[in-house]
Amino acid sequence: MNINTRDSHAPYILACAHDVPETSYTQHEVCDNLGIKDGRIRSIFINSGISKRHLSIKEMAKSEPNAESHGEMLNRHEYSALELGANAINKCLTKIGKTVEDIACICCVTSTGFLVPALSARFCQSLGLSEFCNRIDIVGMGCSAGLNGLDAVKNWSVVNPGKLAIVVCTEICSAAYLEDGTIATSVVNSLFGDGASAAAVVSEPADKILPAGAVRLLDKLSLTESEGIGMMKFDWNDEQHKNSFYLSKDVPYVVGSKVEKVINRLLGERSLSVSDIDHWIVHSGGKKVIDSICINLGLTKNDLRHTRSVLNDFGNLSSGSFLFSLERLQNEKTANRGDLGVLMTMGPGAAIETALVQWAE
Repeated sequence: MNINTRDSHAPYILACAHDVPETSYTQHEVCDNLGIKDGRIRSIFINSGISKRHLSIKEMAKSEPNAESHGEMLNRHEYSALELGANAINKCLTKIGKTVEDIACICCVTSTGFLVPALSARFCQSLGLSEFCNRIDIVGMGCSAGLNGLDAVKNWSVVNPGKLAIVVCTEICSAAYLEDGTIATSVVNSLFGDGASAAAVVSEPADKILPAGAVRLLDKLSLTESEGIGMMKFDWNDEQHKNSFYLSKDVPYVVGSKVEKVINRLLGERSLSVSDIDHWIVHSGGKKVIDSICINLGLTKNDLRHTRSVLNDFGNLSSGSFLFSLERLQNEKTANRGDLGVLMTMGPGAAIETALVQWAE
């Protein structure tokens, strides 16, 4: 389908790549290593739609729950985020035949650790980026933030045509775990994994012939349900002396009740409908969230096959999950030139972020 535009240049995602810790655990192993014997809690882990997760905890069986101090967790976040993020960036650059010297802008996204100087400055040092590299950091927006980062580099690339921008999402969720024996905490501990994903973005002349896998960034639309502001939180826990995640059991229903509204508005701006979309790249927020989106938009299991497979293989990777799914779709090479797609992430706020994209024609 032809999407009309008067822009002389258009922003494209050229490639995506990811990296995860070498150490992985099945859900059964996590339960066993943590000594979880309560049948209700074990069932939360086992029935999560997740087979395994990669975690930056090398010997879980030898570690005691809550043994790490808040400072030790922040140190692990910094080390792992920089390591995994650098690997994801370099893999992404290799795919497009570029090097770190070509990076003119870097946007770093994370919610699982707070650092000053932020990750972007630390990547400049560790990767040896240009001293004139433009830097953007998005911190604290949670699982929806990857699309906000992508939008930021899209906007930068439009006014800097031909220059390479990188967005990298680095989430070390296990560096924010705690264990208090509650069902609410167990839901969080059963869901999140560690990993990083990166995407290369550049604005090219609108009439330039690009590789078939390149994805053109068209429109972006956000929806914030302010009444759900307390449904997803990352708060300080006085008893444990560290931060902790909180997810309300109502999150799938809130997302489901609003997803049709935001998608209809996103697509309606170009007189499109759900049936016009060839590919859906959705955040792997959890089994119930994915099911709710499918039901409310009338999507099939095949439409969200990569979303489900990423959840199965890695768990919820927070801000970078949708790029894992996009990478799988690009590797699959089933998208045709001119195909339309929707990117969607969900997170605290409660927020739903969406974007309309098109494969290079």
